[in-house]
Amino acid sequence: MSIKEIAKEVFEIESEAILNLSNGLTDDFDKAIRAILDLKGKLIISGMGKSGIIGKKIAATMASTGTPSFFLHPAEAYHGDLGMIEKEDIVLLISNSGETDEVLKLIPFLKSQQNIVIAMSGNINSTLAKNSTYHINISIKKEACPLQLAPTSSTTATLVMGDALAIVLMKERGFKDADFAQFHPGGSLGRRLLTTVEDVMRSDNLPIVSKEHSIKSVISTVSEGRLGLAIVMEGREVLGIITDGDIRRAMETQEDRFFSLIAKDLMTLSPKTVNSNQKIVDAQEIMAKFKVNSLLVLKDSNLVGVVQIYNISI
Repeated sequence: MSIKEIAKEVFEIESEAILNLSNGLTDDFDKAIRAILDLKGKLIISGMGKSGIIGKKIAATMASTGTPSFFLHPAEAYHGDLGMIEKEDIVLLISNSGETDEVLKLIPFLKSQQNIVIAMSGNINSTLAKNSTYHINISIKKEACPLQLAPTSSTTATLVMGDALAIVLMKERGFKDADFAQFHPGGSLGRRLLTTVEDVMRSDNLPIVSKEHSIKSVISTVSEGRLGLAIVMEGREVLGIITDGDIRRAMETQEDRFFSLIAKDLMTLSPKTVNSNQKIVDAQEIMAKFKVNSLLVLKDSNLVGVVQIYNISI
């Protein structure tokens, strides 16, 4: 087989493993979901080796989508960290064989504390499955590994089942993008949904001219302001806006009288605005709708700044 053919065979084997997961779903999946939705404590996930690595990812996904969760290494748990598990917690134990010694050693403690135990294994008759409150089947026909030794299809199936749990929980809770952003304030989505226009706007040394300013004064203000525009005002009232594009177009269409023009001859009336307390995602939507790169920022109907697409692009 060629290199590409081997790769394609891996894709096919693991794809089949994922598709077959739906055939193994039982009422225990539904019951596990309901138990987690009613959870008063945390969802603690534990697994050894490759299952543990997948468990860490599942725990991270759960935590970021509304289910308080963390990963607990089974060996560390058995040597003192069991104190992290409280009675109201649910414990998800992952073992493809269902016979992993380090995982099974946790069961007596969990039973004595009466924790709900969700087992995720590929053997419905395993010790783990028989000693769990709910069992989720992740059995596969074969690994992608040609020696049938390295966990490949089995870890993929485990990961996908974990994603299925997380997504069902999200939908059952009505988890929205704004909720997701609360747990990702440092990410691009968090920035878009949590940051306000006031946080990113330019508010100092705004390029302001009066309607009677000469074209030379307007050009100078646009250049010094470094925003590509000048704001035409009368007292506290915004009359219009002049962009560098307006100036270039005037040079082309009114070349014979260009230097006799004043600000009111160039300005665009009713410039697009946004309130200072609006989210930057709102500003992005306004810019996209009207195909503009800049918005004047108002607070209590007063000009307080300028926000540009360059400031809020993620």
